[in-house]
Amino acid sequence: MARLPNPVRLTVLSVGLGLARAGLIDESRARRATDLAWPRIVTGLGRMSKNAADAAMVGVGVGPAAIAGVGFAGPYWGLTFSLGAGVAAGTIALVSQRFGAGAYDRLGGAIRSSVLLVLLVTIPLGTVFFLFPRDLISLLSTDPTAIGYGTEYLRLIALGVPFAALNLIGSRALIGADDAWTPMVVRAGSATANIVLDAAFIFGLEMGVTGAALATVLANVGATAAFAVGIARGGLPLVGSFPLSVDPRGSYLDRGTLRDIVTIGLPVMGRTTTWTAARFPMLAIIDIYGSTVVAAYVIARRIWGLMNTPGWGFGLAASSLVGQELGAGDERAAESYGREMVRFAVATYAVFAVIVALLARPVVIAFVGDPGSPEVPIAVGLVYAACLAVLGQGVGRTMAGALDATGDTRWPFYSQALGLFAGSIPLAYLGATTPLGLWGLYLAFFTETMVPAAVNYYRFATGKWKAISREYRPETPMGDD
Repeated sequence: MARLPNPVRLTVLSVGLGLARAGLIDESRARRATDLAWPRIVTGLGRMSKNAADAAMVGVGVGPAAIAGVGFAGPYWGLTFSLGAGVAAGTIALVSQRFGAGAYDRLGGAIRSSVLLVLLVTIPLGTVFFLFPRDLISLLSTDPTAIGYGTEYLRLIALGVPFAALNLIGSRALIGADDAWTPMVVRAGSATANIVLDAAFIFGLEMGVTGAALATVLANVGATAAFAVGIARGGLPLVGSFPLSVDPRGSYLDRGTLRDIVTIGLPVMGRTTTWTAARFPMLAIIDIYGSTVVAAYVIARRIWGLMNTPGWGFGLAASSLVGQELGAGDERAAESYGREMVRFAVATYAVFAVIVALLARPVVIAFVGDPGSPEVPIAVGLVYAACLAVLGQGVGRTMAGALDATGDTRWPFYSQALGLFAGSIPLAYLGATTPLGLWGLYLAFFTETMVPAAVNYYRFATGKWKAISREYRPETPMGDD
């Protein structure tokens, strides 16, 4: 498939080349990192645009109470990605190291074992969402209208839980094999289809939040089918060849591989689940501020998601590049990639944040369709705070990605928990219950990002991850297919 010039790639590459001219990163590394990062950023923009479109179309088509309802369902849906991301961290670590070491015959076992694990953890989760949606939403709000919309959304979206997690496995496997283009095509295409289906179901068929949920389920099923067929065949029509192919009939129960995935993935699962788990008390606290602030906060978090997409690219680029250098036995190059990726990521985040800050008000208005809505000024203020706070993500997420590739995944988990439960949530509560007010939410954004940034950077600087990574590197190519 022809690869046309892309404005995201040009922007990221321009930032990288500017840093290279300033002597802050190596130009060849900037180009290699750009090739891996920009497709993931585009994927993130597609995915986060889908989330924003869900909220915006529901808000315009149904009303602010529906935005709140979808927002209350969001943390439950987010648990899918928290659990799936834990397994997928093991996938990319093992695939990237085996790919870097030339142990191509050992890639299949890592991918099949990842598929088995992710199904074991997500099918029960989806079942709970489907059976008890009202009970779950009622834990976060006392607003009966928002609870009704949230229940309607969560019950249907539960059907897409295993498919969303499987998409992560397919994406991470290909990125670990140095191919970020194919996951971008598949997942961004899925997000685009989701937005089109949103419009058709919400406005054309007047299905409201049910239409938004159905669109998400169908889009995830389609993406899963594309990854499964492509990885089994070694490529897809119109997309092109894949850097790997896996026989789906091989063994899924390699104990050593399963143990490695669990060992690497559990702390990552803990980290991502911690972030998702923190959204439950956070939304319950924000419910104290009132329904107007709830809707404004949900809008701001959707916009935050768009700003945060550089982390998708640089976190996974750091994982792939650091992992491949470790697989080749070059610890010095792996360390250089980690440090330079941080500089590259922060600069790119700054560009995205400036763009969002300039467009904050019109973007917020697009969610409610009324410039005079009381949610608008509150959401705009939160977006401005997020534009500053998000710079910490450039350090925190990139360092976490580098550490994930080494198998040293515990510290990013600790840092995430510390930032959320010792900083962000208490500050939000103080804002809801004292004269601190909305400043509590502004400060909550900062602690959410700056604490992990400081802790993860410190851990990488110690160099202790080098010894840890040696426990997971392939010694000799051994067939496990």
